[in-house]
Amino acid sequence: MPKRKLGSYPSLLIIISLTTALFLIAFTGWIALTSKQLVGYVKQNIEVQVYLDKSLTPIQQDSVRNIIAKKGYVAYAENVPQIKFISKESTAKRVLKDINEDYTSVLGENPYRDAFSLRIRESYLSELNLENIKTDLEQISGVFEADYAKDFVDSVNKNAYKAFLIIASVIIVLLVAIFLLINNTIRLALYSQRLIIRSMQLVGATDWFIQKPFVGRGIWQGLLSGMLATALFFGVQQIAVNKIEDLVVLQDYVKIGILCAGVIALGVLISVLSTFQSMHRYLRTDLGDLY
Repeated sequence: MPKRKLGSYPSLLIIISLTTALFLIAFTGWIALTSKQLVGYVKQNIEVQVYLDKSLTPIQQDSVRNIIAKKGYVAYAENVPQIKFISKESTAKRVLKDINEDYTSVLGENPYRDAFSLRIRESYLSELNLENIKTDLEQISGVFEADYAKDFVDSVNKNAYKAFLIIASVIIVLLVAIFLLINNTIRLALYSQRLIIRSMQLVGATDWFIQKPFVGRGIWQGLLSGMLATALFFGVQQIAVNKIEDLVVLQDYVKIGILCAGVIALGVLISVLSTFQSMHRYLRTDLGDLY
């Protein structure tokens, strides 16, 4: 009778390796989520300026505002359209404060225009959509011109795409590395069980009967590693939130919870798949190759 119990093999190295790898996945995923929230926050603060004809009366200005408020691309907050009126007087005061020079001594009149500053729904914040919005706004009677920070929007979109591409590449590389690492680690751990596995086959045990205790151990290892990884990640995340000012506003704890659940499930999946693959090798290995 074999002295070692079927399915019993060292687990500490596997748990440490899998926990470390899953923590890196969780941390990288959190960076991706935080980056996405940051991009969304920046985009929400991008505004389109709508400059009005100087001849408009206050009633006509209100009419223009009502027309703009009905546009599908205007952002709403608590059922209120995000449209802010900026008078030409306030603009002149701000410019005067910045340059410290009175324009009236040169121009004799206020050169600025009354304007509306409106926020756009995030789904419309692409360069093509903003160009279409600009064209649409300029067709409204009483609108002199519409403008937005074109270069800034283009830069945000391009940099966000590059960041997400890099993060996705890192996650894919990590997944491949994790699977290879854990697969080799489990294979080495199962080496001590190879003769027991062959003995069970010789007495007529089915493949599933032999695999079952190893798979059960793999599930336990993956679950424990995933929980340890998420606990470690959450601790690091809380330290970062407490140490970095305003980082808390970018945290979506619902998505972070989904990320943690995904990491735990991934740990179980990788552990079970690696166990299956390693077991398949020993179940199909010739007797002479076991020594």
